[in-house]
Amino acid sequence: MPSASSSRATKRLNLPNGAGRAGEAAAAHILRSHGYEILRTNYRVREGEVDIVAHLGVQTVFVEVKTRRSGSFGLPEESLSRQKARRLVAAAQSYLAETGAEQEDWRIDLLAIEMDAAGHVLGSNIIENAVGY
Repeated sequence: MPSASSSRATKRLNLPNGAGRAGEAAAAHILRSHGYEILRTNYRVREGEVDIVAHLGVQTVFVEVKTRRSGSFGLPEESLSRQKARRLVAAAQSYLAETGAEQEDWRIDLLAIEMDAAGHVLGSNIIENAVGY
């Protein structure tokens, strides 16, 4: 079972417009507060995209950010499809090859963020090892 870290807050962050962009901006703040060092954002290759590449200690962590402003479409954690998971693994492997870090320890986390319509972060949940490979 993946370990998870949750927080609840009603803090208003200075976030860009759009749920996805606002979620990714909030994600960087949330991850830093949990000790992640952000290396890169929006890493794109033919195989796929990784929202955030970070280090946590000596481990490289690829983070998929899922943001929701309402429960209408389910929880953010429920929106990671098998196809997206495969693309995340392929993009992560591409990043590791590109940086010469194929032998490094790595994982893929999911950061689920719940926001209200005004852009307040209502809660977040970091799910470690959300995607197996």
